[in-house]
Amino acid sequence: MVFFVTGTDTDCGKTLVSAALLSLASGQKTGLKPIASGCMQTADGLRNSDALQLMAQSNMGLSYEEINPIAFEPAIAPHIAAKHAGISLTLDAIDAAMPWTQLKGADFALIEGAGGWRLPLGEGRYLSELAQHWNTKVQQDQNGLGIILVVGMKLGCLNHALLTQEAILNDGLKIVGWVANQVDKDMACIHDNLDSLQQVMQGEFLGYVPFLYEPNPQTAGLYLNFDALGNLQFL
Repeated sequence: MVFFVTGTDTDCGKTLVSAALLSLASGQKTGLKPIASGCMQTADGLRNSDALQLMAQSNMGLSYEEINPIAFEPAIAPHIAAKHAGISLTLDAIDAAMPWTQLKGADFALIEGAGGWRLPLGEGRYLSELAQHWNTKVQQDQNGLGIILVVGMKLGCLNHALLTQEAILNDGLKIVGWVANQVDKDMACIHDNLDSLQQVMQGEFLGYVPFLYEPNPQTAGLYLNFDALGNLQFL
């Protein structure tokens, strides 16, 4: 199974939820972060903390460069970072950097997007177009690309969640599950907002992760219903 994890915006908790789901999965599993900004310079090259978290929960032996093939040091929008670096983020280049051969052997694989669903790549192209392409590619061997939406629970999240859901559905993909991740520890009426979301969101409700002062995959995983992903039909 291959899933694409997107979110309502930046810092909504995509990596925490992705790493938590990976920690709960059995068999051959891996997480990918194709594009990452805000990387650190190390002796081994640029390294992104989100990609490293996914790598720590993976067991297929993929190299860092396979998990995060496109990395930028500035913590800015990837297409702007690419422009500053003199690089063109084309759909073909990103797709060619993906370790598709290795993914065929995965029992559970996650591709974590960057930013939200409509992340610009420059020249009028968006990361969502790649998700559409990958859905077609994955259908050749499996059940298609299941979209998991992480909703960052804060004021305004209902609008963000509905707009993101609308865009995903209009692009012809299916939300197979969604997670509510509390990013504002003081959010008012959290359970009323959860009730509202459960009435309007599509896909399985995979869980509500409360605000965690020391977030880690294992703790977040306690709040997720991983089994709900077991027998999904995407097509």
